[in-house]
Amino acid sequence: MTRGERPTVAVHKFSSCDGCQLAFLNLGEDLITLAGRVEIRHFAEAGVMDEDAEVDVAFVEGSVSVPADLERIRRIREHSRFLVAIGACATSGGIQALRRLHDGAALKAAVYPSPEYIDALDASTAIDRHVKVDLQLGGCPVDSRQVLEAVADLLAGVRPVAERAPLCQECKRRGVTCVMVARGEPCMGPVTRAGCGALCPSFGRACYACYGPPGLYNAPALAARFGALGLDEAAVARRLRYLHSGVAAYEAAARAVLGLPPEAGAGDERHSGDCRGR
Repeated sequence: MTRGERPTVAVHKFSSCDGCQLAFLNLGEDLITLAGRVEIRHFAEAGVMDEDAEVDVAFVEGSVSVPADLERIRRIREHSRFLVAIGACATSGGIQALRRLHDGAALKAAVYPSPEYIDALDASTAIDRHVKVDLQLGGCPVDSRQVLEAVADLLAGVRPVAERAPLCQECKRRGVTCVMVARGEPCMGPVTRAGCGALCPSFGRACYACYGPPGLYNAPALAARFGALGLDEAAVARRLRYLHSGVAAYEAAARAVLGLPPEAGAGDERHSGDCRGR
């Protein structure tokens, strides 16, 4: 960032539920403080419109799902110095990535009375499948604290670093009882990145992998553990695919459980930026 000048920021939406944009709006007084430190040039949900504005930082929510998105994400990349993908949809394709596992034409025919007017890509994909992403912030939705920390780092001239630890470490630090060990819950914590504050396990619920994969993880081993807990093959696959079927290691483990061949072209694990599936 240029010393003495307010950094410029844009917040863009692709295919998503808007929850990650609400993480900005839910900052309350912190948002007012943030607005005084940066110049927001585009944020439709906050009433600021200039999608092609040149900015220092662009936050992108949502997956690439329709043909027009392809050119749009390239323009955003060209007009931003630093691009941050926020939330499960932007970092792995989200729930909508599941549609690549089905007949797209049949799905459109079942939902829309005139499917010929629906212009959609065969798959919903993560932002980094199409352009360079400088930072990934997972979550469904992204945590407001993470957004503030990323902005604070950038304002200080420090390159933000993505969390790499698994959720299990966060549970241990907070003194949360392991729901898989104590209650037999099929928890995705061992293969999920920390950052949510161990929210679900704190209330006795299993993790659903909102934040995507950590730096090191073993999805096949967890799938085997789920089977030992009594889940059938279909239930294990659903757990692995739920929010992040676009993560190659999750999908590979799900297909192995179901006895399916590897997914074509699934060897390129780019979802987690600096964190690779193991």
